[in-house]
Amino acid sequence: MLECVINLSEGRDERILAHLDAAAGPSLRDRHSDPVHHRSVFTLINGADALLPDVHHLINVALDILDLRDHDGVHPRLGVVDVVPFVALSPEVTATAMRLRDHTAQWVARTRGVPAFLYGPLAGGERTLPYVRAHAFRTLAPDYGPAAPDPRNGAVVVGAREILVAWNIWLSGVSLERAKLLAQLVRRPGVRTLGLPLGEHVQVSCNIVDYELAPPSQVYDQVVAHLPPGGRIDRCELVGLAPRRMLVREDPARWSQLGLSDAATIESRLGR
Repeated sequence: MLECVINLSEGRDERILAHLDAAAGPSLRDRHSDPVHHRSVFTLINGADALLPDVHHLINVALDILDLRDHDGVHPRLGVVDVVPFVALSPEVTATAMRLRDHTAQWVARTRGVPAFLYGPLAGGERTLPYVRAHAFRTLAPDYGPAAPDPRNGAVVVGAREILVAWNIWLSGVSLERAKLLAQLVRRPGVRTLGLPLGEHVQVSCNIVDYELAPPSQVYDQVVAHLPPGGRIDRCELVGLAPRRMLVREDPARWSQLGLSDAATIESRLGR
């Protein structure tokens, strides 16, 4: 089984989101939308032969109906179909994830004229998503497609990676400057972080790339330890799904505090 976690630049219009849900087909296992980020994360899981048509259909529909020129949101983005990572849920399909990545990047550039960047393992070494965001169209040319971004669709970043857990800490009584400092303080191997504004709140947005090095409870406790007077954590939020083996490493008494539940595991959505 493989997972594809497609990040689209739309998080507000439920009519559009329902249309995108339908486009994802039977591979769709979860959709998380955030109106302030103006972004949705669609988690598709299936065998390779069933997954790929659903991924391509969702990408096609999103490119047809979304427009980057009308978009605003706090999350960094390169395109309306911003990130398309393929994830091997077991080691024996790692090569398949890379094959689907390369095929999809070539396909979207060829059929839709959208510049496509690759990340993950490449012939010249590992390329990370943060590196692509920092260097795209500056010192890094697209791997496929036009050399300049499309005004309507932008560009797409297609990856092959290990399981990643997107997890956010919502704060109140904390300035944006302090949230960015908190993000820097907890950032280390195993977790990538940003401090983001969210209306009356701020957020420490986390991508946990190794939950053994950076379990959510440890990140949470480090944020608590550095909160300014009057600052507090309002809630934690899992974006998409997490592997059950991350959950069982945490004290069940803290699951609710950390925004975790067995119902939001990959295994539960596959009926396992």
